Amino acid sequence: MIRVVLLVLLLSGCAALPTGPNVPITHVPPGTPDAATARTQLAALVVQAPASLAGYVRSCESGAACVFGRPWIDVDGDGCDQRSQVLARDLSGVSRKEGRCAVTSGTLQDPYTGDTVTSVSKIQIDHVVPLAEMWRSGASTWTLDRRALAANDLRNLVAVQGKTNQAKGDQTPDQWMPPNTGYACPYARIYVGVKAAYALTTTTTERAALDRALAACP
Repeated sequence: MIRVVLLVLLLSGCAALPTGPNVPITHVPPGTPDAATARTQLAALVVQAPASLAGYVRSCESGAACVFGRPWIDVDGDGCDQRSQVLARDLSGVSRKEGRCAVTSGTLQDPYTGDTVTSVSKIQIDHVVPLAEMWRSGASTWTLDRRALAANDLRNLVAVQGKTNQAKGDQTPDQWMPPNTGYACPYARIYVGVKAAYALTTTTTERAALDRALAACP
């Protein structure tokens, strides 16, 4: 029976939800739609094949194209860049540099693994909808200013364990979901909300994976 299920999934091009720890974590960025709204938004996304990655350059080093601008700008002008704001939002017991915004310590319950991370140096900020996926699904036609704002949109930014973020890379939900199955629903809600907010497209397999994740919502 297991072999049959795996064969069906492979033939359908749809990845199953990962099997792993099930640590219910409900934290999502402000502005994330609830499950019912996310389902409605997902159904309304335009389905089409992803565009080419031609022209996509994330790096800003040595005169590189830097198509989403330099990372972690201070969008609201309050003196704190977006990385610092996400760390302060997602970690508990936060300490900062005296008189500055930079977070020096705190504790993260990593939503992607369920692990507790106590070293800020091991924490990265993930774009839930990867920037490469934004590019493929509509952002390649935007202005640089709009792309820079999207790259720093707090609704799409989550503090996570660095090594898990590296493993995810630029993969979409049909290719990768958080190993912690207890975060499948929140992850899908964030992902769909961002795609809807920016009128980005989706693919058949991505939508199927997001449908399955949203079905796990209480």
